[in-house]
Amino acid sequence: MMELNWTLEAGGIRFAIVVSRFNTFITEQLVKGAVDCIERHGGSSDQITLARVPGANELPLVADRLAASGKFDAVIALGAVIRGATPHADLINSQVSKSLAQVSVARGVPVINSVICADNIEQAIERAGTKAGNKGWDGAQAAMEMATLCRKL
Repeated sequence: MMELNWTLEAGGIRFAIVVSRFNTFITEQLVKGAVDCIERHGGSSDQITLARVPGANELPLVADRLAASGKFDAVIALGAVIRGATPHADLINSQVSKSLAQVSVARGVPVINSVICADNIEQAIERAGTKAGNKGWDGAQAAMEMATLCRKL
């Protein structure tokens, strides 16, 4: 049996990060976590391109353009959708998740969904660097793993 192993090394991987400006006090922590993870795993800021979009709903379009460009080995989508009094958050979360997955499959480039879907601000803060870790860091790790694995396929 042949096993395709992966490593958590960022050296040589070209990353695109697309981040929502909505809930910026959360999303900026996600960016910091993703960049920190890449740098701690042997990457540098020269390997990272950052694109900002107005909100989570705009992430898939820009992720698609980045993936289609051929310039990146992985795309990391960062955002924070916090539930309010209406079902709007559920609609956004569902559409963004489906669309990001479609981009990844259609373009053959790992598109990592690190959009926080929280019931309240406290949950979002926990996922942006406190109790529940940093989902930006987690997204960067997944991007490294997937980019390495895809190169071996």
